[in-house]
Amino acid sequence: ERLPTTTKTTTIITLTMLRKNAILAPLSLLCLANVDAFSTLSGNRSGFGITKLQAQNDEDFSLRNVAASAALACSLFFGAMDPALADGQTKDFKLPPIDFKDTGRCTFSSSAMGQANAARDKLYDLRMCEMGGKDASGFDLSGVIMTKTDVSSTKFIESQFSKGYLHDSDFSGADFTNAIVDRASFFGSKLRGAIFTNAVLTGTSFEGADVENADFTDAYLGDFDIKNLCKNPTLKGENPVTGADTLLSVGCGGFKR
Repeated sequence: ERLPTTTKTTTIITLTMLRKNAILAPLSLLCLANVDAFSTLSGNRSGFGITKLQAQNDEDFSLRNVAASAALACSLFFGAMDPALADGQTKDFKLPPIDFKDTGRCTFSSSAMGQANAARDKLYDLRMCEMGGKDASGFDLSGVIMTKTDVSSTKFIESQFSKGYLHDSDFSGADFTNAIVDRASFFGSKLRGAIFTNAVLTGTSFEGADVENADFTDAYLGDFDIKNLCKNPTLKGENPVTGADTLLSVGCGGFKR
């Protein structure tokens, strides 16, 4: 059975996309299946006792709807796969004023909603808090906002910092062993002597951060993350606690600085 011209065009475009990117093949086939399904319905509508001209007009209208629907479906599927900045790395992030009247603001508290999307019932704001030397091991601190915050020598063992906004703060000597610190940003922060042993750091930015003497042994970092981290001029020294060489702990051997 011959396909209408509009459907043929959509089919050719979809198959071309398949050849260009095999990873998106299942989604492309799904979009194509939607087009075929709508086209079949529109082709069958001409048998309900209406005139040939009316059937043709109705078919043209249906095919226009098919094309629009297919385009929308494909844009939703393919557009959703485009890379996006995490909350912690959002450019020009506008923060609300600090609520200094909240006397209980500078305390560690776990999210009750889970760390996947850093969801909380209100903004978790630890800006300008003095919290150095504390033990926050095992806490879910996902989505936390820190600027000019002192958490030096604090234990964050097995804690979660997904999508954390961790700018211009002091994390010197902090212990992130086995922590999940993905999609976060340490822009401008001090991380001298920090320990990230076996921590998950995928998608996290250390741009402008001071990581001298930090230990990244066995940390989970993607190739792109390692490449960016290896460009940091402060990536040097030796961790005073573990004795690990900072540069070697990241694995910068295959990347040019």
